[in-house]
Amino acid sequence: MPASTLPPLSRQFVAHFGEMGSKWGINRTVGQIYALIFISERALNADEISELLEFSRSNVSMGLKELQAWRLVHLRHQPGDRREYFEAPSDVWEIFRVLAEERRRREIEPTLSMLRNAMLEEPSSDEERHAQQRMREMHDLIDRLMKWFDDVQRLAPETAMQLMGMGATVTKVLGLKDRITGASRKKTPS
Repeated sequence: MPASTLPPLSRQFVAHFGEMGSKWGINRTVGQIYALIFISERALNADEISELLEFSRSNVSMGLKELQAWRLVHLRHQPGDRREYFEAPSDVWEIFRVLAEERRRREIEPTLSMLRNAMLEEPSSDEERHAQQRMREMHDLIDRLMKWFDDVQRLAPETAMQLMGMGATVTKVLGLKDRITGASRKKTPS
């Protein structure tokens, strides 16, 4: 089945994910492989993915290994077939949760660790004290966001979706919209 057999909407989605992959820290091929698996009605094997996307089998194998390392695809076996089949979790909230956990483990935790270590150092000058204070502010913000994220992770998906929908209501109730608008007007030159 050549790539041209993908329906136009599917081709568009797969191409877009490939382009966005580099912005998200993965390569184009991995983004396209994931997009294809995500929209597929059934689990796909590497040969099918290779044929549909017109990628080499080795590129598909490497991409699948990367997606497995990110825990974004699940390996399945089918009775009487020795090939491995891959599928994406069906729940988009679960996909978001896994992706957020992986990004946290790979990117945020090392940053927090570096900041913690930097705060333990004894500054030797006013310049270093200032830098350390700025690092402490960054650490505290990231740490607070991660604690909030942990709380959100424990919510049922339906509750989390309701929470996300409350953004405009909360800012209105807290009067933040007026403060934000007022602050941006002050910054805008007359």
